[in-house]
Amino acid sequence: MIRIVTAGRMARLEQEADWARTRVRDVQAQADAAWGRHMRELYAVTGRAERAEATTFEVGALLAGAVAELSAAQQELLLKDIELRRLRQELQRGRVEGDTLAVLMHYGEPHTVYASREDALADTAAHGVPAGTPWVPSDGRPSSASKWCVAAFIYDAGCKGFRRAFLPAPEPVEGAA
Repeated sequence: MIRIVTAGRMARLEQEADWARTRVRDVQAQADAAWGRHMRELYAVTGRAERAEATTFEVGALLAGAVAELSAAQQELLLKDIELRRLRQELQRGRVEGDTLAVLMHYGEPHTVYASREDALADTAAHGVPAGTPWVPSDGRPSSASKWCVAAFIYDAGCKGFRRAFLPAPEPVEGAA
């Protein structure tokens, strides 16, 4: 079929083509704007998700640390409870002849009292004595001449108190034996 196109028809077709191109540009601009909004929103959501994940990790680490501290505190509380029960039983039992105490002396002055000599020696690191320092018997000097020394005491029912376990040998007075 042959179709004859007139100048008017050609002008209308060109005008419709221009209008269609303009419409295509408008629709493309709208599509580009929508794509840009979508990408910005995607980046924002991704950033929030990454921050939430990092925060979750930090909170998990803090929670793990808190749980570990709680566990350690509960363990320490349990040990103190056991020690408290033991001390209550000892208190109810009362003092018995031969019970001992150890006193950590600092230049001859009482510093801290311990239930045993081993406890006293174990705690001296808290007072500046390096761990593993050998303890030797006194060489006869007075305890005030030593920076740190441990004195043992034994319960004496006769005097209703503790007496020194190792009394220094009395020195003869003016040649007396």
